[in-house]
Amino acid sequence: MNVLIKIFIIWFTVISFSLAEEIKVFEFTNNELAELEVRKVRGADNKTIYTVGSNENGKFLKAVADNAASGLGKEVKIDLNKTPFINITWKIEKDLSGIKENTKKGHDFAARVFAVKKTGATPLSNRAINYVFSSNNKIGFSSPSPYTKKSIDNVLATTINNLNEWVTVKSNVKEDFMKFHDLEVNELDGLAIMSDTDNSKMKAVAYFQNIYFSSE
Repeated sequence: MNVLIKIFIIWFTVISFSLAEEIKVFEFTNNELAELEVRKVRGADNKTIYTVGSNENGKFLKAVADNAASGLGKEVKIDLNKTPFINITWKIEKDLSGIKENTKKGHDFAARVFAVKKTGATPLSNRAINYVFSSNNKIGFSSPSPYTKKSIDNVLATTINNLNEWVTVKSNVKEDFMKFHDLEVNELDGLAIMSDTDNSKMKAVAYFQNIYFSSE
């Protein structure tokens, strides 16, 4: 009987794990890259250059920002009651060490992923959590954008610990909107990727891979 119970527990655990829901957001193909919305930051001299590639773990997006700032956006509905966790695998080859990221002159990140919730009729009314791979601050540091309090920078990785290394991070987006915006969000409206250096006038090289939402 004890053996049967153990077998049942193991079987149930495997079945439960296999039923964990995942929603993949980006495919990182040339076709997708051509279809994504490109938005250049106002005042930036150049656009960030995005290209796709692959390694042993699958396809990835490479971003090169040389005194540049533009992002790639995708409108996608994510049910945060079912899949509240954002998962990001990314790497910074060339970072932006020495800048003060929570100031207007230094508000650049080699890699960031925006989780966006529409809260009004115009884009300016949207709320966002900006998940960043920081070049200077520690994991867990957060700060409102110096340009708008409706976007919060939240450090999930840092080159202080992991420069030129692939890192996988996770965060509960639903809880983050409540924590940083005091906002109950049941459904996310979009996601955007960006590498920007328009304020610091520096150069950054970053990679994004396997961005998805999960139930746990």
